[in-house]
Amino acid sequence: MSIHENLLGGPPPTHLPDDPEPRELLAGGTPAAEVAAKYPTSSLAWARLADEAFERGSTVESYAYARTGYHRGLDALRRNGWKGHGPVPWEHEPNRGFLRALHALARAAQAIGEQEEYERCSQFLKDSSPTAAQTLG
Repeated sequence: MSIHENLLGGPPPTHLPDDPEPRELLAGGTPAAEVAAKYPTSSLAWARLADEAFERGSTVESYAYARTGYHRGLDALRRNGWKGHGPVPWEHEPNRGFLRALHALARAAQAIGEQEEYERCSQFLKDSSPTAAQTLG
């Protein structure tokens, strides 16, 4: 039995394909803006830009970066069989860029007073990956 087998009959977990280049560049210290420019479909690069902007107090900029990463992630999820709901496990590392962007979008939405968006994104994160919601706070 798979650890991710859904016994309730829901959709199977979505596992995005690995794209190690952006992750390796970021881990090696390449600026997130350079990685996003070279790999514009990388949710991880956009999530990192969102985190950096948020840390320096540029909340609206963080929101924009996070929204870009979120939409890039939705596109990737749909290309890989996701039908708008179901698990997106944090445990599968390639999913983490999307989940980080979703978390960053919720955080920035809350910071600018967009409560409905904050609640929607927070619930979406919990529904997609309880582990991500707990890990990212």
